[in-house]
Amino acid sequence: MDLILLFHAFIQGLVEGATEFLPISSTGHLIISGDLIGFNDDKAKVFDIVIQLAAILAVCWEYRRKLTDTALHITSQNNAQQFVLNLFIAFLPAALLGLAFHSQIKAYLFSPLTVAVALIVGGIAILAIEQLPLKTKTDSIDNMSRKQALQIGFAQAAALIPGVSRAGATILGGMLFGLNRQTATEFSFFLAIPIMFAATGYDLLKSWRLLSSDDLGMFAVGFITAFVSALIAIKFLLRFVASHNFKVFAWYRIALGLIVIWYFK
Repeated sequence: MDLILLFHAFIQGLVEGATEFLPISSTGHLIISGDLIGFNDDKAKVFDIVIQLAAILAVCWEYRRKLTDTALHITSQNNAQQFVLNLFIAFLPAALLGLAFHSQIKAYLFSPLTVAVALIVGGIAILAIEQLPLKTKTDSIDNMSRKQALQIGFAQAAALIPGVSRAGATILGGMLFGLNRQTATEFSFFLAIPIMFAATGYDLLKSWRLLSSDDLGMFAVGFITAFVSALIAIKFLLRFVASHNFKVFAWYRIALGLIVIWYFK
């Protein structure tokens, strides 16, 4: 096994897990890091898809009690039914738009410069939203309305553009539509499960021919690294939102975007 290839797999796995649930765009970081280390061919793109699955499994593990309780009581408890319905409603906009424009997005928007612009614009948007006198009326996922779920779903659809950040769009969208910071963050975690399972499954089906048994070591390294680093990132973000706003992520996005434009111009 090529040690350089394993090192590249470790780097990409670390980048994916560390950035997937922060409002800084994991896809954007994977594109940038992949270009920097020369890990950006067709097989590398499939690899990036697979390690996203590891990050989602980290969410499933962290919230296993909530997910298990929901599955056990889906037919008998209103809260469980409402939770699943809200996830489905919020899932639909990005799923339908992603299915309709998947090829165009992959062909025209997956580039470092596109990511850089999206990082900067997203950073400015975060700073602007943090200045608003937001009214919080929902302090629990169980108290969310269907309208709020749909609104967050449309916010998530903006993250189809690489660099926007799915986590950032859903968390900030949730705050704009009445969720407190903690609830918006947790709903973002849960919403990642259906949308990323669907996206990962779709991409894998289209790219299955590119995989071979020789790649198992590379995929194992990336998968494990992404899972562990995602677990750490989830715990970090939950602690962070308890006493901080997202301005630090906004300034990080803007700085990184400017650096990328300078480097890749």
